[in-house]
Amino acid sequence: MTTTQLFDQLWNEYTERTPSAQKVKNLFEAQGNSTIANDHVAFRTFDDPRVNIDVLATTFINNGYEYVADYHFEKKKLYAKHFAHKTDKNAPLVFISQLLTSELSVELQSIVKNTLDTVDFTTVSAEELVFKGRLWDTPNFELYNTLLNESEYAAWLYVNGFCANHFTVDINKLDTFNTIIEVNNFLKENGHELNASGGEIKGTPEDFLEQSSILADKFIVNFEEGAKEITSCYYEFAFRHPMANGELFKGFIASSADKIFESTDMVLQ
Repeated sequence: MTTTQLFDQLWNEYTERTPSAQKVKNLFEAQGNSTIANDHVAFRTFDDPRVNIDVLATTFINNGYEYVADYHFEKKKLYAKHFAHKTDKNAPLVFISQLLTSELSVELQSIVKNTLDTVDFTTVSAEELVFKGRLWDTPNFELYNTLLNESEYAAWLYVNGFCANHFTVDINKLDTFNTIIEVNNFLKENGHELNASGGEIKGTPEDFLEQSSILADKFIVNFEEGAKEITSCYYEFAFRHPMANGELFKGFIASSADKIFESTDMVLQ
């Protein structure tokens, strides 16, 4: 599988659960943007050794990616790494985070372990994991709310499983927009609600990275107790600024990513 094929497959699966992303992409194209380049793709997982960051990264490592840097989110009990392609500078970055279950309640740890224990991982290769979505059976709504009460991230994973949490438009490569403010205004004019946690724009030119996102789509999930509407994935937008050496910043800002995570927030039901 080539890098292009890999991200095409991820995009196709992502837009099935995030139809707003395809709609936004179509809007940009209708405005005369010939290229809607992808800045990065993000994934969520648990710290369990069967599915942790290094396991999810396998398919990217095998396609020419390498580890670049890591990030800590103490309040949300998350740890993350980002990866970049060794030779293709135009390939999207990959950002993978994991929930540090050992720092959360015994009840949450038990739910996560019991859920993963129902999966026969001998039938799922590490390379396939990022495409698989939820590997376990029908979720339980009471357990979902228990997780949501402690960690929105855990509840989201319990329902959505392993998939691209978001793709990200590279604003620098758009033809008809020059700033993230222009992009945000365009999105709002076309009926898309932005994640306002920490402000609509996360980061500053001084950070060399400005980010925004629309709120996650919602889809119907069939729980054991019946059908409920739950958040799925979202679309992000990134504008990168040049550093002192003239090159565009290619990392991430933990404080900004912390607020971007909240694009999938659900209210306890």
